Amino acid sequence: MAIYGPGHPAWALRVDQGAGEGVAPNALVVLASDIRWSKGEGEGYLDGLPILLKDNIETRDMPTTAGSLALAANAPGRDAPLVARLRDAGAIILGKTNLSEWANIRASDSISGWSAVGGQTRNPYAPERTPCGSSSGSATAVAIGLAPVAIGTETDGSITCPAAVNGVVGFKPTVGLVSRTHIVPISHSQDTAGPIATTVEDAAIVLTVIAGSDPADPATLEADARKVDYRAALDANSLRGARIGVMRFLLPSFSAETRAEFERALAALRAAGAEVVEIEQGPADLPAIGGWELTVLLTELKHDLNAYLASTDPTQVKTRTLADVIAFNAAEPRELVLFGQDLFEAAQATGELSDPAYVEARARSLQAAGPDGIDRMMADHRVVALIAPTTSRAWTNDPRDEDEMQGSASRLAAVAGYPHLSVPMGFDRGMPVGLSFIGGKWDDARILSLGHAYERATRERRPPPLP
Repeated sequence: MAIYGPGHPAWALRVDQGAGEGVAPNALVVLASDIRWSKGEGEGYLDGLPILLKDNIETRDMPTTAGSLALAANAPGRDAPLVARLRDAGAIILGKTNLSEWANIRASDSISGWSAVGGQTRNPYAPERTPCGSSSGSATAVAIGLAPVAIGTETDGSITCPAAVNGVVGFKPTVGLVSRTHIVPISHSQDTAGPIATTVEDAAIVLTVIAGSDPADPATLEADARKVDYRAALDANSLRGARIGVMRFLLPSFSAETRAEFERALAALRAAGAEVVEIEQGPADLPAIGGWELTVLLTELKHDLNAYLASTDPTQVKTRTLADVIAFNAAEPRELVLFGQDLFEAAQATGELSDPAYVEARARSLQAAGPDGIDRMMADHRVVALIAPTTSRAWTNDPRDEDEMQGSASRLAAVAGYPHLSVPMGFDRGMPVGLSFIGGKWDDARILSLGHAYERATRERRPPPLP
């Protein structure tokens, strides 16, 4: 068993590792790091930390498939900058986790957690229910203890939703805080990687390592100047005196059980010293944001995926463009066995990034979600964060039944590119649900601290039952 004293930077991040006959090589590496830490000779901030990566993040020693058979042999031998940062800090990359294929952008009726490469990821609390997505495997792996932390990616809800329905913590940073280089893309406007963990402290420790500027990703220009030690910034008393805005206008879309859990969370926030401020009216353009967002995502998908595919090894990846991937899927029965590729086809039909329809959609969506949305609500109500349920209980994996997704808090933060944290809030008919904390651009440290304080005050997480 790996045991660490309080001086170890990753004190809360470790999992038990067995020793003895037949011990896995990674376990030996972890045990070696134990010895170094016991001598005060740790080699890096995360020395010996086991970590998993979503299978759209490149590593030099494993294929990166995005769940697609078209990328099954995609192994260009390079680390994404965030992976290089993890390795430099001493972390052990255990492997890749399954995801919703192409991060849920292939089809409007895609099944969360399913990919042609990895099959169906299951929710550990109820295997017949969804793990949400697209960072499905990352969240379920942390929930069942395969690793203390995993890295997911989010364009809209792909970290926070799976974290919520699997009973763990998920943090989507400000877009531009973490490099996206060598990550299979959807949208340069909204994509970001972020940590999934069992506690906010764990997520903060890993974010401190992966955050930073990358010359190959222009969005990260300010990251070095903006990043802090996120673990050191955590304050268990940060809710005391804090004004927190309740996005009441989102509540009608959530289940009755989740709304009841949310009211319990509000009581806990008040008990911790927060001033809860009701926000009844959302942004004026809220109903239109989804349509603008879709135009942006589909246009950027075509541009960004074509650029990514062009950077891969042509001897490994024969599909060199989105059009090639569409043709590959049409000829491969294993790809289309459960759902189609209408969003891919719609993306292929979009124009260039100079297309006036795209330019207008991006400008309008960004203004509506950011300055006229999150920023205005926070300023008008003088609050330091916005809260709502992340989503309701996990729905079933059967697309034919009427048990479907209910409610989501992710869109405004996703479109604006602002930080969004989901923390375990309670249970809806025995299934985990999360509480979302959302803030303004570069408010990552404050949002993590508020979530940490709520987590410490409530301790709502309960691991999934043993099989």
